[in-house]
Amino acid sequence: MNTPPVEVPDLRPRRQILDRVFKGSTFGAGALILVVLVLIAWTITHKSLPVFRSEGIGFFTKRKWAPANEVYGALSFIYGTAVTALIAVVISVPISIGIALFTTQVAPSWLKKWLVSLTDLVAVVPSVVFGLWGIIFLAPKLVHVYKTMHGWFGGWPVLGHLFGPASAGRTFMTAGLILSVMITPIITSIAREVIETTPQTDRDGALALGATRWEMITGAVLPHSIGGIVGAVMLGLGRAMGETIAVALVIGSSATITANLFSSGDSLPSVIAFQWGEATSEIKRSALIAMGLTLFILTIVVNLTATAVVNRATKRVQGA
Repeated sequence: MNTPPVEVPDLRPRRQILDRVFKGSTFGAGALILVVLVLIAWTITHKSLPVFRSEGIGFFTKRKWAPANEVYGALSFIYGTAVTALIAVVISVPISIGIALFTTQVAPSWLKKWLVSLTDLVAVVPSVVFGLWGIIFLAPKLVHVYKTMHGWFGGWPVLGHLFGPASAGRTFMTAGLILSVMITPIITSIAREVIETTPQTDRDGALALGATRWEMITGAVLPHSIGGIVGAVMLGLGRAMGETIAVALVIGSSATITANLFSSGDSLPSVIAFQWGEATSEIKRSALIAMGLTLFILTIVVNLTATAVVNRATKRVQGA
């Protein structure tokens, strides 16, 4: 006795509809980011026009910031932002790469688990906590250190200018130290993930040829990971440039341009945070918004450069 065949419903139309819905929703999510970015750029650019009409290119080239006289020059704050971010990167990069290499290449599995958890824990600490720790504990302790370093290097040709006289703990260097602590988890986490993508066959092959562990790292791991590590550093740099409250508490709030890292200074984010509430005139608000536009452009350039470096390294590895 033959049983009639069971009719199987055709699910293709339904799947096609779901596929279109999924494609449309993902495209909309991606486009939304671009729309928000364009709206932010347009809004702050439009609000910055009054100060650009008043100061012109001098807004970026003048040192003087005197709202009482309606003189607005952001060069001192751009300088402070760049110096503190550079100090943070110089200090943080060797430490971050060292932690990433130790975690992936040396540490046993039980220690690696704790190190990864501790690194992630530091990354989620609010920036205001770092700022309060810096102004209450770190800055007073560093005054003696700064004076000692000035005594050591004060007579040297170049170092004497970098490590000049110190009268307080709220300085470029203190802000850079705080930022280095804040960006270390970011650089470490990305560098660790990139290093772990190195094929195990490359590591084993280097060791099989008689290389030491250090030679294996420098000959196989780092060449494979260098692009991603550079991208991690640049992302950390962008994070350091955009930090606000922690830097505002420890940098000293002084609009100066000096080679002395032990001098007080100021940065774009901290000036915006501290002076926005008292900005009653349209021109001053426009100047503060223009500083935000400057920071916005700088951070976008840094992040786009990091993305380009990572993509180039990825293509090179895939091609190899």
